[in-house]
Amino acid sequence: MPGIESGPAMLGLVAVCSYLLGAVPFGLVITRMLGLGDLRQIGSGNIGATNVLRTGNKPAALATLLLDSGKGAIAVLVARALLGETAAQIAGGAAFLGHLYPVWLRFNGGKGVATFLGTMLALAWPVGLAACGMWLLTALVSRISSLSALVAAAATVPLAWVLGHREMMPLAAGLAVLVFWRHRANIARLAAGTEPKIGKKG
Repeated sequence: MPGIESGPAMLGLVAVCSYLLGAVPFGLVITRMLGLGDLRQIGSGNIGATNVLRTGNKPAALATLLLDSGKGAIAVLVARALLGETAAQIAGGAAFLGHLYPVWLRFNGGKGVATFLGTMLALAWPVGLAACGMWLLTALVSRISSLSALVAAAATVPLAWVLGHREMMPLAAGLAVLVFWRHRANIARLAAGTEPKIGKKG
């Protein structure tokens, strides 16, 4: 594990600020600004990019993807630049939790895939890039976003081991568990063969 570079109070401040950044529901904000309706009443009701795509607005979905992934990446990079590696890991984890459980939406947020991948990219770009590759490959083969997310999340810990970034394995494992937890309904639909394909409108 990385060493502590800053005191508990400063690391706590990093966690709070990163959580608040992660809690910004960009998908909901973008769809409302564009007059696409309440995202929580569309498709799966999720606030992430996959559900934004179900509105039929691809630019909005892309913007949501970039902003949601950017939340985790920015939190990590700023914390690392200011305070070091421990702060970076705390920031990434806190931003991820903010996306999943945003205070602004009564702690009912997204499933965290884009934020997870953005966090991994910022913590160690070879690991993050490989995880994104796993997502893309699975998506091209299956056309199922949730399955792609689960494969990418599950692959991140062994990828971190193989690529020599073992210091991030505990955090990656914890976030991957949360990704699976948030996808438990999707897992049930995958088992039943009823999970919708990417781009299917709600």
